[in-house]
Amino acid sequence: MDKYDYYAKELEAIKKSNRFRTRKLYNNDLIDFASNDYLGLGNKKKLFKKAYKLLQKENHFAPKSSLLVNGYHPIHQKFEKLLANTNGFEKAIVIGNGFLANISLIEGLVRKKDILFIDEEYHASGMLATKLVDNVTSFLHNNYADLEEKIKNFREMNKNGRIIIAIEGVYSMGGDIAPKEFALLAEQYNALLIVDEAHSSGVIGDNLLGWYDYHNIKIQPNHIKMGTLGKAYGSYGAYILASNHIITFLENRAKAIIYTTAPSLFDVTLGYVALQYIIKHKAKLLKKIALRTQIVEDILDITPSSLILPIIINDNQKVLNIQTKLTHRGFAIGAIRQPTVQKAILRVILKLDIKPKKLHKLLLFIKNELKN
Repeated sequence: MDKYDYYAKELEAIKKSNRFRTRKLYNNDLIDFASNDYLGLGNKKKLFKKAYKLLQKENHFAPKSSLLVNGYHPIHQKFEKLLANTNGFEKAIVIGNGFLANISLIEGLVRKKDILFIDEEYHASGMLATKLVDNVTSFLHNNYADLEEKIKNFREMNKNGRIIIAIEGVYSMGGDIAPKEFALLAEQYNALLIVDEAHSSGVIGDNLLGWYDYHNIKIQPNHIKMGTLGKAYGSYGAYILASNHIITFLENRAKAIIYTTAPSLFDVTLGYVALQYIIKHKAKLLKKIALRTQIVEDILDITPSSLILPIIINDNQKVLNIQTKLTHRGFAIGAIRQPTVQKAILRVILKLDIKPKKLHKLLLFIKNELKN
């Protein structure tokens, strides 16, 4: 072994457990059921061209510095205002990506006397951020009764500390939706409620605005929404929506906002035109979502809650074998293994830009594989 192969043994162990990962340049001829471009907006050249034309009118095309130095651009502000007005929040702030947004929220908002209650299946970015703060307690996935019990225990010992609850609107691997009861608990116990809407914004709700929209929840001062542009919006970046004073506090305390370059101007412009598109075409998009849900029900007898369809295989080698077979048949699909999930799954994204007959064909093949 080369004396500089510091991680050779660990890599070998990962390979033996069929958990080894590597970057790949995927064949563009494959039918993409693997990516998080839920609405297929990442393939719409008209949106790309519209964003390009809008940006051409500006004096410069790169943010060049932090939002709090001179990187804040009229394009950022324009998008923030549309986001806030559309979602019913007082204020918005754009940020580089969802990972940074979760770091900002948790590292910035949880102070020494506070406690953060976080769903045990919250995104890795949030879990990493919990290492930066003092008092953190996880609760059973989507289990609001377990959360309430832990809140009561905390209140018995601490009458004054802030309570902060962190959940996801749609969970990225299971595709399941957090119950409305979390908002009710936040109201009952005067807690801040952080909802990571990376996989729910643009996907669920009568207006395709995500979790708060889906549950018909009127936005309150204790509500916080984090969303990304890299999923349904077909771009890259993220944003945080909250009350005016919470956004102002983050501007002054969140290190991932203060010490990072402002988000890409083109990506934010592309997110802006994508949001306009979703608002204008929501009825058509909702019909497409309903159609794909029906296809899944008809073939697999499963009712997906979102555009994420997880199929439990529970065998790392088998899930890789099925993925390989699907690739040979022209389909790109996710084979998700530990530590991302406890049991290996096929992760099928019911993307709206793929024709229903292709989804039908894919699901029939998977159904046949499940019998073997």
